[in-house]
Amino acid sequence: MNKFESRYAQSPKEVKQMDTATLRDNFLIENVFEANQVNLTLSHFDRYIVGGAMPVDQKIDLPNPDDLKANFFLERRELGMINVGGKAIVTADGERFELEYKEALYIGKGTQSVSFESADQNQPAKLYLNSAPAHHSYPTKKVSKTEAEIVELGSPETANHRIINKLLVNSVLPTCQLQMGMTELKSGSVWNTMPAHTHDRRMEAYFYFEVPEGQSVCHFMGQPQETRHIWMQNDEAVISPNWSIHSGAGTSNYTFIWGMAGENLDYGDMDHCKITELK
Repeated sequence: MNKFESRYAQSPKEVKQMDTATLRDNFLIENVFEANQVNLTLSHFDRYIVGGAMPVDQKIDLPNPDDLKANFFLERRELGMINVGGKAIVTADGERFELEYKEALYIGKGTQSVSFESADQNQPAKLYLNSAPAHHSYPTKKVSKTEAEIVELGSPETANHRIINKLLVNSVLPTCQLQMGMTELKSGSVWNTMPAHTHDRRMEAYFYFEVPEGQSVCHFMGQPQETRHIWMQNDEAVISPNWSIHSGAGTSNYTFIWGMAGENLDYGDMDHCKITELK
């Protein structure tokens, strides 16, 4: 049975008062993947949806939750996904796409039916989903890592040496407001998005994976001078408000997927925070 949850937006004033359990209840998404289900969480920050589809031994359809008040899920939305499991088969209005590990797919507004299946039930696909409201219909398109815009940042000396794969961004393909990509940390590096930043024009969500067994990631959020942390495990996601930093440090290296939506598509639109001024 598919799951749908709605999370209301929170202000910095409210977040300052939250204990650990309340913070996790509002921002952490633990059960992204469950066998033969599509799990979706709607954040009222920019009406962004984070979810996961994990077909094992059957084809599963993208649901249309009653809360959206739409005739079908993508009536007024766009959808992006990155496969973090075995080979996936995604069918969008009859068009078939095969996604290997770490390949992405964008599906435009107006697509009426979307289904997911695994090529091999012994190696089930795990499709990490992000969706945002859309005003225009753009073509459905698959994007592989070889087609991504790739940026190398950081250094081993500051433990933040990483490769940023910009997959579903406007320099690679047209979208309304959705942007998605994947950052891979090099061995020996543990910090992501450090120095930290905020961007009041866009919210963001992170999904952590390739976290080795027995290891964890400490995700930092909150205003730069009023930070909070959430300990996260493999295959978990976290919502980042527009006013919040979004950074993390792991007990080993790992990979994470970032997704954004909001007022603009300018990837470089960031308000940077000096490391020495974080509190």
